[in-house]
Amino acid sequence: MHIDNSDALCRYVKDERGGRVMLSFSCGKDSIGSWLQLRKHGIEVTPVYLYRIPGLAFVEKSLRYYETWFRTPIIRMPHPTLYGWLNEFTFQAPERCSVIDEYDPPRFSYDDVFDIIRDAAGLGGDCLMATGVRARDNPYRWSAVQKYGALNETRNTFFPIFDWSKQQVVDAIREAGVKLPIDYKLFGRSFDGLDWRFMKPLKDNLPDDYAIVLDWFPMVEAEVRRIEYRAEYYEREAARATNGGLVDGAR
Repeated sequence: MHIDNSDALCRYVKDERGGRVMLSFSCGKDSIGSWLQLRKHGIEVTPVYLYRIPGLAFVEKSLRYYETWFRTPIIRMPHPTLYGWLNEFTFQAPERCSVIDEYDPPRFSYDDVFDIIRDAAGLGGDCLMATGVRARDNPYRWSAVQKYGALNETRNTFFPIFDWSKQQVVDAIREAGVKLPIDYKLFGRSFDGLDWRFMKPLKDNLPDDYAIVLDWFPMVEAEVRRIEYRAEYYEREAARATNGGLVDGAR
């Protein structure tokens, strides 16, 4: 279904789709902007945070802040990626693989998780799920929104800020006075992976949370050390070139 702009879309959701929605809330700026947009239009929001790693203190601190600020509890559910990582033995020690294989963790899609939440929260099977997708974020999203629209009635999903620019998101957050999570200070974006961009800052700044990551994915340390060794190698090579082929200033 094609609707010209996000305000018209939110009015449609309010007037024609019951005015109550779920929000896929990542603590990122676009999901915060989406919540503010939905609130502006008087839409009742049931926010859902999908965690990739259980028990991270910095994540829980952010969630509690937004629960207080928006005066709304946030549902916590495991992210489909968590089960995918386990099933694929991502960063697992070899001795764990047979245990995981025997347990055979279930494989969930986003739609599976959202349907479970709809049922558990008594929202009804046709309750819409809002996500912070913006068409201007990248060419793929622009093309998809142009082709399919910002409301998918088959999957019961919609994009309440699909036509916003990044600056509009920033302005809305500043005007409301809501804070961004610590993720942006640590990673420059919301937390969503196990690679170097997230693990190195976590190790350096939040060692207790990094220890929780290692409990679930012990070989993550190999990813961190791989990049560190690589950086050390190039530092040595640069020093060697500077010193005419000698290292550590030897003459």
